[in-house]
Amino acid sequence: MLVEGPPEADAMLQWVGHAALKPPVALLCYQPDDPQRSVFYPFAEFSPEWQAILYARRQNIHVRFMDLPAGNQMLIEKEQRLKPENQPAPGTIAQEGLLYEDLQLNKNPISFLSDAAGFTDDEKWWEHTFEYRLNNEDVFDAVGEAMQALRESLPQKDKKPEQLREAYMRRTIRLAEKEMFHTIAVICGAWHVPALRNNTPQKEDNELLKGLPKTKTACTWIPWTFNRLSFFSGYGAGINSPGWYHHVWHHPADDGTEWMARVAGLFRKQQMDTSVAHIIEAVRLAGSLASLRGLPKAGLEEMNEATLSVLCNGENILLKLVQDELIVGHQIGEVPAEIPKPPLQLDIEQLQKKLRLPATADFKDYTLDLRNDNDLERSVFLHRLLLLGIEWGKQQYITGKGTFKEQWRLQWDPSYSVEIIERGNLGNTVAEAASNSVLEQAGSAADLKVISHLLEKSIPAELPDAIAVLIHHLNNLAAASADVIELMEVVPGLITVARYGDVRKTDVTVVLSIISSIITRICISLPNACIAIDEEAARQLVALFFKLNDGINLLQEEGIRQGWQQTLTVIAANKNTSAVIAGYSTRLLNDSKLLDGGQLMQYFSFAMSSSGAPVLAAAWLEGFLKGSGTLLLLDDDLWQMIDNWVSGLADDTFMQVLPLLRRTFANFTNPERRKLGEKARSGGPAGHHRSGVQTDFDAARAKQGLPVILELLGLKLKGIA
Repeated sequence: MLVEGPPEADAMLQWVGHAALKPPVALLCYQPDDPQRSVFYPFAEFSPEWQAILYARRQNIHVRFMDLPAGNQMLIEKEQRLKPENQPAPGTIAQEGLLYEDLQLNKNPISFLSDAAGFTDDEKWWEHTFEYRLNNEDVFDAVGEAMQALRESLPQKDKKPEQLREAYMRRTIRLAEKEMFHTIAVICGAWHVPALRNNTPQKEDNELLKGLPKTKTACTWIPWTFNRLSFFSGYGAGINSPGWYHHVWHHPADDGTEWMARVAGLFRKQQMDTSVAHIIEAVRLAGSLASLRGLPKAGLEEMNEATLSVLCNGENILLKLVQDELIVGHQIGEVPAEIPKPPLQLDIEQLQKKLRLPATADFKDYTLDLRNDNDLERSVFLHRLLLLGIEWGKQQYITGKGTFKEQWRLQWDPSYSVEIIERGNLGNTVAEAASNSVLEQAGSAADLKVISHLLEKSIPAELPDAIAVLIHHLNNLAAASADVIELMEVVPGLITVARYGDVRKTDVTVVLSIISSIITRICISLPNACIAIDEEAARQLVALFFKLNDGINLLQEEGIRQGWQQTLTVIAANKNTSAVIAGYSTRLLNDSKLLDGGQLMQYFSFAMSSSGAPVLAAAWLEGFLKGSGTLLLLDDDLWQMIDNWVSGLADDTFMQVLPLLRRTFANFTNPERRKLGEKARSGGPAGHHRSGVQTDFDAARAKQGLPVILELLGLKLKGIA
């Protein structure tokens, strides 16, 4: 039995039929020296190739692959991509003719047959003509005749890769005949049938195959998923509905009842009422649609239309659920542990098993408590994979206080197998490979931010050797850097590293020393950096102020915090400081309770003085109110001062500062803006207090209702004065 596939993978056929090799799976053929140059040959349980190989293995029939070796195909395809093509000039008649011809040649040949049969979809025609058949005696001869007619009728442009493949297939058939195999079954794509049946001279095939470039390849089995079966790879085209084909394979005589029962079960899991009557009506509707269209039985299109009408009440969003869960599905295959694999891949699989983190086609969420040993090991493993560029797990935002929790979402993609093989040159274990990956990146990095980011990612991965090298690099680069902006950008990440050290019991004393040193240099250089800068640069600095201040408060190091607060005082008091930065610095000092009422009013009075430019006053106010307007709601003195300043502006000046004021208040939350509007409407603090007083309030009448209220609240009445 000869099967369309790469001959290099013949040794892998011995595993077909093994109890632990469960489709969907794929043969992965790759170049050991360049694993990214690879090709997948996927197999599902319903794949003709899989069933043929499985039958041959069970019946002790000799079976081998017969396609052009993958090592040849990879280099040929590369040459084809790099080969310059002489194209006519754009807009010429010759180019328009070629475009029309390309449209005809690139069209799926099967679509010409489906067009002739009155189908608009060639996949649907193939399904109803062949896939749903239960009697297949004459179907192979019919397919062969149809393909012969297509190949004779359609214009053929030079497709060298296809010609080489078919020549190699014929050579393989001849070789089997020479080996005295008198009964040979060939399993291949329908399009190749006429080419393999014709009597092309052996000499022509040998000439065509002479001198083919070839590269060394390696092969292995990897798990595959149903949603990846839709990809075009290896020998086959994609399958849009693998879950449906899986159902048809196992229930060939189903009239729709089994399928609709599965749909109903899915909806019931989503807490949707779906009765037996719904199923019966949907099956009848699907059958009626098939009859109206002259089809022998209801296919997927009819099932979907009936589901949409009866079970989904016309809601497309529910049909999308059926598409994801049933029509495509989340099934993933399994591969025996004994299959030869690179050491790194074996280590990853062993860790997955040990930590109970199975690779699944559908996503799965994990909340890790780092105080738990197993969860901590899981976290370390996932962080190390991220350092290797294998994004199986993506970290999610998690609410709550503390740093001992992590939220991860895991979803396996078969392409990770290629990435694992590619990273195999970095080490045989995940820890070794991740450490070498970090060291490799650090060796080529001369940027303080890059090193800081690597350190931030390496601490949770627990890579002590790499961390020591990164800290050394970081210290040297920080000592040599005179860019205060760059220094401010790296500190928040380093503070995060220090926090992780507390949770993971990592010694971060050296990191704290570096943080202290960097912040000291920031405090020295920052006041001058806030002078004579444009508006955009000032806003960028304000954002860095926020992150740095937040990080320092989080660090809870008293010496560092005092130095930072002294720097803020110098910046806020300097009349040459950018107005928005001076205002924000004052706000940070006030939030830290370093300014009493009199000092704050002094800063405010100076900034809002009529002797200064109104635009600068508005910018200072924007900085001071950045992040929250609650202060204006609570401090009536500040409110009155701003109100007096705005009231004293000339009309033309007011129009100049209005955009700044609008931008300032636009950053407040909706409740804050509403409350501020109510306060302004009531005439300020005094009016606000007056609005809550009712002159016609009847106290005696109000007392009469108190017993009822107290009784409703379950309180005892002790007496009312």
